[in-house]
Amino acid sequence: MTAALDPSNAPAWYLVRVTSNKEDSVRRNLERKIQLRGLGDRIVEVKVPTEKIAEIKDGKKRTRTQKTYPGYVLVNMLMDDETWAFVRETVGAGDFVGGGGNVRSTLGKIPKPFPLSPDEVQKIFGAAGGESAPAKIKIDFGVNDKVKIKEGPFENFDGVVESINDEKGFVRVIVTIFGRATPVELQYWQVEPV
Repeated sequence: MTAALDPSNAPAWYLVRVTSNKEDSVRRNLERKIQLRGLGDRIVEVKVPTEKIAEIKDGKKRTRTQKTYPGYVLVNMLMDDETWAFVRETVGAGDFVGGGGNVRSTLGKIPKPFPLSPDEVQKIFGAAGGESAPAKIKIDFGVNDKVKIKEGPFENFDGVVESINDEKGFVRVIVTIFGRATPVELQYWQVEPV
């Protein structure tokens, strides 16, 4: 069943639908099967894109990992009949995204899916960041939302969010002090939505 490989072919990234909340188990199953069948030279890498999220819960700063594309796994592989069937027959894996899927052509052959473009790959892995990427900050309020300052010299003051700097985690809040609107710059964890 092995199709002849074109030596000019380089591995490409493909997006595979998987059972929701089973991304990690599908990745582990694929990696184990690849090792057992000796396909590591043709199925190079399997990834579940994730990102780190920093948030405040119960007054404590926590960092957690979140899947950036739930319900999908990325596979870097050389596409041929054997590798295509191998991935699709993995428990929990569904169709490849783009191109063939389950549709049969008039010749009875299943058309192969299209690989992700370099721009799409960059967008996916850019969003995921990687292990060394700083955690993204989860802020539960937006501009013009009412907030309460829960820490610092303006503790227990209410205000309105004027601006948010997501990258640095700063929030500019307009607080009324002695009848005057005063802008105060705080860290995101020092305020909470009202």
